[in-house]
Amino acid sequence: MEYAELPALRMAYRTWGPRRGRPVLLLPGGASDGSTWAAVAARLADDGLRSYAPDPRGFGASDRTGPYGLAVARDDVRALCDVLALDRPVLVGHSSGAVVAALFAEAHPDRVAALVLEEPPPPVPLGLRLPARPSGPLGYDWAAREAVVADLNKADPDGWARFTRITAPTLVVAGGPASHLPQADLARMAARLPAGDLVTIDAGHAVHASHPDEFVAALRAFLRSRWVNGA
Repeated sequence: MEYAELPALRMAYRTWGPRRGRPVLLLPGGASDGSTWAAVAARLADDGLRSYAPDPRGFGASDRTGPYGLAVARDDVRALCDVLALDRPVLVGHSSGAVVAALFAEAHPDRVAALVLEEPPPPVPLGLRLPARPSGPLGYDWAAREAVVADLNKADPDGWARFTRITAPTLVVAGGPASHLPQADLARMAARLPAGDLVTIDAGHAVHASHPDEFVAALRAFLRSRWVNGA
């Protein structure tokens, strides 16, 4: 585990692969932290890629310091790239982490080489509900989880237009019928991206965790076909 001192935040992150390898920034979703990417990052290291998997603000070993939310997480990604001097990483995000990745790619198109959105919640009424807070200590700040779910449930009038402004080559990874997300909307999302591809891996919502081999194979194929200097 390593730590980056960001403005008003100490962020924990993990690394895999050669120090001079092409950077890949892996953003977790839900209540996960960077450890969820271990199996994927180990495989990417075999390709000579250098993976960075941070614990988002309020999760894992990062500071539990508000405010929280998707826009705050986007700005934390920018600060982390600044501190670690990450030059145009491949940005990979799962679930809410995919939304953060998309927000970053829209705001900073010159700072992203390629984008992978795994099961990104689309900008439609999702009606996501959190259960009652579990008793006992958690691996994250419950307020952070509440803030992210609240943001995902907000009606965003600019949501669909946002995808038309993402210029980076982008792969949308859908989880198929076992996912709780509307798969037709993920296909619609990919179609709106100027340089978007769609692949479906019948694995449910957490594709990278349950099917890491298939996920990495799709990632490798995408980078080779759409990103000149890919894996």
